[in-house]
Amino acid sequence: MSVSIVIGGQFGSEGKGKVARFFASKSGVSAVVRVGGINSGHTVIDTNGDPVVFRILPTAAIDKNAVCVLPAGSYLDVDILFEEIARSGIDPSMLKIHPNAAVITDEQVQKEQEGVLSSRIGSTCSGTGAAVSMRVMREKSFLQAKDVDILKPFICDTVDYLRAEIRRGREVLIEGTQGYGLSNLHSEYYPYATSRDTSAAGFLSETGLSPFDVKKIIMVIRAFPIRVAGNSGDLPNEITWEKVTELAKSQRPIIEYTSVTKRVRRVGRFDAGIVNKAIIANQPNQIVLNHLDYIYDDTEGIGQERRDFVDDVQRLINLPVDYVGLGPDVIY
Repeated sequence: MSVSIVIGGQFGSEGKGKVARFFASKSGVSAVVRVGGINSGHTVIDTNGDPVVFRILPTAAIDKNAVCVLPAGSYLDVDILFEEIARSGIDPSMLKIHPNAAVITDEQVQKEQEGVLSSRIGSTCSGTGAAVSMRVMREKSFLQAKDVDILKPFICDTVDYLRAEIRRGREVLIEGTQGYGLSNLHSEYYPYATSRDTSAAGFLSETGLSPFDVKKIIMVIRAFPIRVAGNSGDLPNEITWEKVTELAKSQRPIIEYTSVTKRVRRVGRFDAGIVNKAIIANQPNQIVLNHLDYIYDDTEGIGQERRDFVDDVQRLINLPVDYVGLGPDVIY
């Protein structure tokens, strides 16, 4: 029937994985699509209450209720993919990979690690950027999923598959990666950006569907935006995690680490600048505000302090906040 796209409205780590899983369950989708590369991890909580990070599979794989689709715009690491298949427990029949999906090689990872991207722009050096570059330059050594024997059982024309699902009146969800402020095309902070476009249109293009298929664009933002560690570009109103802990009046230190490099993230107070640019470019139907638990409230759930913060955000972005996130697996 329709396609929903989950996007980030800041600099990544907005909690898109949690939100994508929430809406996949809420809408009863038949297929979940994960675009992008292994340079970003999405975290969900499993049935044992433990955090699970997916760098390739969509987070709804943990529930095993929808077919997982990796489209032509995906950048895969074979070892990581099979680790995630084992961790999620999905049946092989529930995974479909487009033959043109890129496969990241040791050569590409080494190329980035030996370069200056990490120190110059805070890159994760996962090989994704090098693979994008080789694809653009049409280099002979560029590897695609159809070229890898172990992936052949999963190969499928995912465009045809998703089109058939839509014609049957079923719901499809695309789980975008990173945040609009990191777009290689649109970020005002370039070159402190990722190697791809991170807009809803960019994710849709990587999937191979039509703009006319899209019914819902869900933008995820967070109360305290982050950027990855190192020289990763401007972060308006940057503060410390000690300050976040103080503002939250938390008994335990609040600190976040990147899911891929395990380095301490940079953090700042909420700033509407990049969010409003993301709204102009993406025109979201729904807004999810995560990490509201970092706002102190003397009552459980959503008390007056948190309501006031949400009201301030709504005024600054001139759109209603439809859902809020409290903690790693709670959405209201």
